[in-house]
Amino acid sequence: MLAVALAVVASFITPVAAAPTADGVHLSVRHVKAAGTTFAYAELGSGVPLLLLNGTGSPMNEWDPELLGALQEAHRVIVLDYPGLGLSGPAPARWTFANAADWVSQFVAALEPSDPVDVLGWSMGGFVAQQLAVRHPERVRSLVLAATNPGGPRATLGPRWVQRLDSQAHESGGAYLRTNYPATAAAQAAGRSFLARLVHAVDTGAYPVESVPASTYRAMVRAEDAWLRSPANARALASLSTRTLVMTGAADIVTPAANSRLIATLIPQARLRLVPGAGHSFLFQDPSGTARTISAFLAAS
Repeated sequence: MLAVALAVVASFITPVAAAPTADGVHLSVRHVKAAGTTFAYAELGSGVPLLLLNGTGSPMNEWDPELLGALQEAHRVIVLDYPGLGLSGPAPARWTFANAADWVSQFVAALEPSDPVDVLGWSMGGFVAQQLAVRHPERVRSLVLAATNPGGPRATLGPRWVQRLDSQAHESGGAYLRTNYPATAAAQAAGRSFLARLVHAVDTGAYPVESVPASTYRAMVRAEDAWLRSPANARALASLSTRTLVMTGAADIVTPAANSRLIATLIPQARLRLVPGAGHSFLFQDPSGTARTISAFLAAS
């Protein structure tokens, strides 16, 4: 799980030419009251809503503009800041993934009172997405679980050095590349291009400037500890009837692919897709190809 500190990233990628933001990708921030707080969010495109749930300490301005640009061609893409993060109001209660799922459910109800939405959860966002589908199945039409784990003792953790780097609230650009992309020239170049796209989007005003409060980051990490201790979520997945695609990079060392294989066995009739030569940030390593895979799955729902 990752929180990209954009100021650190900007200095790290100075030698890299800034990648242009994808055409039409501009996060015009809106606000809606739900769950006893205020959610900051943005929408792009049209069609069936696709809600994106980001990883630990990651606000909406850390979604790859190239990924959003590809997804908006077929979906009404919705990105948000979790309570206590970015431009949203404070968390209304203690940070747990059950609570976060309840907050997100009320956010969805505020935007779409009658119809369910498609949900993509990446990394920690996959924890929230799983709990959303378990606790509020009426809100979820289809589910995409990306580079995540089911919680409990059967979850597989990455090497200790990866866990240590990944738990730092202000991970450097070099550490991010080392943990989230395979050590190949092509993968590392893709990671640097992703970071350049983020910096460019913020610098040009296409993305908002946002902050990651240390208190919220710590609360999310504490929630992850509890998630890994309890088998409750993994047991609950067997009851899901939600159409589900489970994806990760085959070379993911942050959340190893064994977790996605396990989730795919726990959720009835879930589909599994391992992306060759990709790491934890596979969504951003090949954003166009990933978007095509996701859109094809959702179109068949």
